[in-house]
Amino acid sequence: MTTKYGARNQIQATVGAIKTGDVMSQVKLEAIGTVELSSVMTTDSLKDLDLKPGDKVSVIVKAIHVLVVKE
Repeated sequence: MTTKYGARNQIQATVGAIKTGDVMSQVKLEAIGTVELSSVMTTDSLKDLDLKPGDKVSVIVKAIHVLVVKE
């Protein structure tokens, strides 16, 4: 059975190191293969950044949730 999610940015990964605490734990993930992400921004931001296909950029992820799914 294939599970579908509404989130576009899905990255396949392998679990690396795990650091366990009393309340929270940190799971380090290693991306598998080619990773492709998408971003939505205002047209003003697009113009300000002067983005063109082929430009090299940094990607900063600012998210409330990064969910790990094991099927």
